[in-house]
Amino acid sequence: MSAESASQRGPAVGRGARMRVAVLAATITELTETGYAALTVDAVARRAGVHRTTIHRNWKTSDRLVADALTHHFATDIPIPDTGAVKDDLRALAWSLVAALTTHAGRALLATALSDAARTPDLAETKRVLFEDRFRRAEPPVVTRAVERGELPAGTDPGELLKAMVAPVCFRLVFTGEPVDETTADRAVHVALAAAQTRALSAP
Repeated sequence: MSAESASQRGPAVGRGARMRVAVLAATITELTETGYAALTVDAVARRAGVHRTTIHRNWKTSDRLVADALTHHFATDIPIPDTGAVKDDLRALAWSLVAALTTHAGRALLATALSDAARTPDLAETKRVLFEDRFRRAEPPVVTRAVERGELPAGTDPGELLKAMVAPVCFRLVFTGEPVDETTADRAVHVALAAAQTRALSAP
């Protein structure tokens, strides 16, 4: 290895867990700064301070690397609130969503999920897990408790309620580029609850 090529890499990070964390963090940064289409293993390796063969040996393909990086970055489950009121439960969920998706990494996640890359098996599965499974964990507890307390009509579809809440946030992030904040989240909760009260979100 030449002195020049060595100097282009960051500090050596060794092997094992420390190496993995450095590579995944570098991948998120590359996604944020250059996007999926321009991401290269060489760039990730330089930023992480490892050799490109280390990445190929551990991840095989760039899609697996990106999928692992996104999953690792968003590994913390969206907490399932239990405030005693469905409005506050949904507000907590909506605020968590806004906080996650308005970071640089969150926008990189959205851009990757909406690109052609998301059709590849590794990234398609990652999108499913990150966008579906995590919120679905909140569906039965939040909505079932609300129905039992009489806050929502019996038969309210948990999935439809959460989709109605998430839709205004994602519409702004993806299509209009308008600012998204806690006020946006609160309005989305209000719209979702209003629709549920009219039984527009009842299970078929």
